[in-house]
Formats: sequence, C-alpha cells, structure tokens
Amino acid sequence: MKKIYLIIILSTGMNNIAWSQEDVIDYTSKVPKYEYANTLEQQLKQLESNPLMLRFAESRKKMKDDKYRPFYHFVSPEGNLNDPNGLSYWQGRWHLFYQAYPPEDPRQHWGHAVSDDLVNWRDLPYAIYPGPEYQCYSGSALVEDNRVIAMYHGTRLGNMVAVSDDPLLLNWKKIGNGAVIPMTPNSKDLPYDVYDPNIWKKDGFYYSLSGGVSKDTLSGKQRVATYLFKSKDLENWDYLHEFIENDHFTKLGDDGACPYFWPIGNRHILPFYSHMSGGQYFLGDYDTDRDKFIATSHGKFNFGAYKPAGVHAPSAAPAENGKDVIIVFNMNAAKPTEGWNQIMSLPRRLSLKGKDTLLQQPAGDIESLRYNKKVVRPQTITANEEIVLKGIEGDAMEIVVEIDPMDAAMVELNVLRSPDKKEFTRIAFYKDRGMHQGRNYERPTPKSYSAKYNSLLTLDTSYSSLLPDVKSRAPETSSFYLKPEETLKLRIFIDKSVVEVFANDKLCLATRVYPGRDDSVGVSLGSQGKDIKLLSFAAYQMKNIYEQD
Repeated sequence: MKKIYLIIILSTGMNNIAWSQEDVIDYTSKVPKYEYANTLEQQLKQLESNPLMLRFAESRKKMKDDKYRPFYHFVSPEGNLNDPNGLSYWQGRWHLFYQAYPPEDPRQHWGHAVSDDLVNWRDLPYAIYPGPEYQCYSGSALVEDNRVIAMYHGTRLGNMVAVSDDPLLLNWKKIGNGAVIPMTPNSKDLPYDVYDPNIWKKDGFYYSLSGGVSKDTLSGKQRVATYLFKSKDLENWDYLHEFIENDHFTKLGDDGACPYFWPIGNRHILPFYSHMSGGQYFLGDYDTDRDKFIATSHGKFNFGAYKPAGVHAPSAAPAENGKDVIIVFNMNAAKPTEGWNQIMSLPRRLSLKGKDTLLQQPAGDIESLRYNKKVVRPQTITANEEIVLKGIEGDAMEIVVEIDPMDAAMVELNVLRSPDKKEFTRIAFYKDRGMHQGRNYERPTPKSYSAKYNSLLTLDTSYSSLLPDVKSRAPETSSFYLKPEETLKLRIFIDKSVVEVFANDKLCLATRVYPGRDDSVGVSLGSQGKDIKLLSFAAYQMKNIYEQD
C-alpha cells in the first residue's frame, strides 16, 4: 500500500496542508472494491451477483416512492451526488461518472452509470476510489483507440490520471506515484491553480486544462482562468500558460471550474462552471500554433445564482458524429430529501449554427419513454383568459407545443398547477421584449436594415410550492431571437422535482421544483393583451427508467 505523509496545519481543508514525514494518513477507501474480467460476457455475469450492484438495486427499491425522486433523470442509486464527470462514448456505449458519496465512506468517489441511448441508465460499481488522494473531485475523460483516460482532481494532492481499457470501464489503474500535476500548501507557490482538469490530445501530445482564477489587473478581483499543461506520457506535465484569450464576457468574481474543451462544428466550445453564477460557455477558435483559445462569444446555461435549484457543473464529450457535443449537468436541490440529493439534467446535444449560434436539443432517444399520448386541438386562445387543459395532467410528462404568439404581450403556460392555482410553475414567453440586437451606425443606412429585438422566455417557480422548507429561486429568464415568421416551439420536460424547457432548439431553461400538493399536476394556457393561436399540443406520460424490464 502506498502511503502519503502529511501534517495538518489548521484544519482538514485542502489548502491547509503541508508535506512532512511526521504523520501517516491512510486515505484508502472503506468501500468494497472488486476486480473484474476483461470480456463483456464475463463482466455482465459478474455484475449479476456483485454486492455493490445488489446494494444499489435494494437502495433504489427503498427510495422509489419518494415524491420528488425523478423517473427519467439520472439520480445516484444511494446517497447524494455532485458534479458529473468524464462523460464519454466507449465501444458503443455512453459512460457517465459522477461524484458519489458511499454510505460507509462518504468522501467523493467516482460513481458510474452506462447507457446505450443517453436516456436509459444502468448503474455500475464505483469506478475510481480515493487513496492516496483524500477525495476524487471533478475531471474529464479522453477516449483513445485502446483505452479511456480519466483526469481528475485528487484533493490534498493535485490532478490525477487513471486509465481503463475493459469493455464496461470497470477496472481503473492510476498513473504515477500520486498527483501528476501536484498542488502545494500555498496557492501563491505556483503560477497556476491545480483544480478540475480537462484532457485532450493533439499532434502526439496530451494537453490538460486546470480550472481556476486569475487576478483582474484593475480591480484586483478574481476572473475566470484556465491553465494549460502539456505531456508526452501522462505522468510528466509541463506548464505552458493561461489558455483563454479575449474574455470580455464573464463577471468579476466568476471562476473557471470544471472546464471542458472540444471542437464543435468548425470551431471550439469551452463549457465551465462558476461558483458565483453557474454553468456557462465560451465559443471561439483554437490557435493551435500558440495553443491559445480565442473566445469570440459567450453564453449561459444558468440564469441567476447557481443555487438553490440551479444548473450546476457540466460534463461534456464529443458526440458520435464528431461535430456536436453532448453535455450534462448536475442540478442543485432546493429542499432536503432523505437519503439522496441532487440530480442530473437531461443530456443535451449542442450544435453550432453559423459562427456563434449555439443550438440545444434533448440528446438521446427520449421519445422511447413516451406513452399515453393526449392532444389538444388547434384553436385560438382568447386574450386574458386562462384555459385549463382537461385531461392533460401529470408530474412525469413531456409536453410538445407550437404556438403562434402573433402580437400578444405575453404567452403563458402553467404546469404542475393545482386546481385552485395555489401551486403552479409558470412558463412565460415575451415576443420581441428582449434587448435590441444593436444599432447600425453605418451611413447611409443599408436598405435591408431593420431593427431586431430578442424575445424572452421565463421559467418562474415562485409559486411552485407551498412547503415551508423549499428555498425560493428568482425566475430564470433568458433571450433568443425569433424571426418574424417563426412560431414558438417548446418541449417541456416535467419529472417530479425538475422542469426543463427547450425553446426552438435555441435555449434551455431548467430548475428544480417541489409541489407540496398531490393535485398539483394540471396544465393551463393563456395570453395577455391579444389572442394567440395554438397550432399543436401533445402531452405524453413518461416511463420510469429504473422500473423497465
């Protein structure tokens, strides 16, 4: 057994440590660990009787009736979960890793699930265990022809590397004698931060980003930064420089945790997480000669503080087609739930339209979960009247709706609505009520010029729950451009304690909700000021991915 010698100075915080030969601390995990065969057939046979798998199944069975536990969003089989990690596509299957908290040793381990379609997830045993590091924090995965490389943050040591090459990625071997990019007791000792690494390969070399912050020269406050390293062998890394150039977008106080860097279309995307303002991304160009990323635009996945009930950290990977990116987030809680906490968002497919327009769609075969379809006939919705849609109700649903907003001041769709409307979750659309896209100062003004205004979409959970222990969240509001002839197309996913709204493939709003009443399952539609046209409306009940044969 390898031993790390540490002396704790003030506390067990990872920045308050120094390396010494005086005390021995054994960080070996107390969670049972097993070795697995190297063929798929043998692995599947072993998993049938594996004690961890049996334990997971029993745990899911005990919690299946929890009112707020999702049906078709991934949630840990036992205990809490935190950041998704190492999303990757290996030998025809999607693998999702995540920070898990096993009951007998609730330090972060890498939990593990596998899916053929990004929708139906199967639990697998814990993948990466702490020791010699104290905890296994966030990181990414790089798929090579013959193996998968995981690079992650091992608290109190630094950034770590582990590799696996078996069919279900069950056996992992750590590289080196500890951290391949070590941290020091004092962050001022190094010109970079050691945190949340991302890994890719170019021209025969491995590259890694380490998340962190830099100091703004004018204000002295922190700014988003990612630090670039280079290696030939995964074990020895050279520091190069800060990676992102031209960041005119983020706020002072943001940090660059959980960075991922992948090609998208003919450009690159860098999703990351700020502990101040949640999930975000840069779009830009990769200068491969200088190994710099030139950011040209920026967007958010979270429109407000990161908690309560907000979108948290991402994990991202190249899609099967090599052009798009698949991304998933954990979502913060806003109410205590016994035995578990936090969920994963639905995986999203990110694609690029033009130079800077990021499209977002639900990824995977989500339609396979639909059943008991009900439709509402096309009709004109009279202004200033709320119509409760008869027979359309549920708390595990998908709603697909197309509306012509015409000139209405607002279109409103309420879900998880109680009959007396004391609880409801509000989705509101404001056509052309967003910011002007910018004035044209060219003289003479081009004949083709016309003022363009973005539209706004709001997901408001202010009245979602009457319960006293639910933490309120300010409405999520963001903008997107709807052409004059374009209709509003929404896909709304409701799953017990989460609502996600995709609008015209251009925007997604997501938040957690906790209706207290069992009858808060209704749906209503209305408009403000002027009539609108309901062009189509379909509602589907959704299967429970953990109870299917």
